[in-house]
Amino acid sequence: MKTLKEAQEEVVEEMSMFDDWLDKYSYLIDLGATLETLPESARTEDNLIKGCQSRVWLECNKEGNIIYFKADSDALITKGIIALLVRVYSGRTLEEIRDDDFSFLDSIGLKENLSPTRAGGLNAMIAKIKSYAL
Repeated sequence: MKTLKEAQEEVVEEMSMFDDWLDKYSYLIDLGATLETLPESARTEDNLIKGCQSRVWLECNKEGNIIYFKADSDALITKGIIALLVRVYSGRTLEEIRDDDFSFLDSIGLKENLSPTRAGGLNAMIAKIKSYAL
């Protein structure tokens, strides 16, 4: 398995292949399509991320010191964003997630290229992932 840093660098490299943000959005939508649909039983109030305009569910399973995530959303770009986060952070140790600053998202320009409501949703997703690691 790649290190956290390697996984983040891979995302930065992939996103840098696209010159304009419409292509990056298409990439995110494609990434979202790779997420396994969460069963209805996982679409609970506890798994719902508060602060997102669309509905985003993040299921967390801990096995010892390792944390695994599954997610889903009812909006295409949002589903791509959570898919990106799941790809990078699922299977990591609690310490890796707690100690990470999520700055790779700044490297790809994600926050500044989202609408204010989506950027707020991204921050809510990050906060939820971090809360599971605490």
